[in-house]
Amino acid sequence: MRAWQIERRKRTRHLIELGGLVVKSGLVDLAGDDRAAIFGALLWCADKLQSIQGEQARLFWAARGERAFAVDLATGRGIVPR
Repeated sequence: MRAWQIERRKRTRHLIELGGLVVKSGLVDLAGDDRAAIFGALLWCADKLQSIQGEQARLFWAARGERAFAVDLATGRGIVPR
């Protein structure tokens, strides 16, 4: 297999994993599969990360994501209640 094919497969896998996270978060169902709304939410997150509170938001979101992954591993559930 050629190097560009390997890199393309790596990129494809990465994009599939990221899409899976969007689904696993419940955002797709909550937004009614409205891609513009989902994209807007992601843009809002990007804006937040670029703000003065960006590092605080990143740490908060990372901690919440870690908890969700832990619950998922322990119970098979993907979404942690608030």
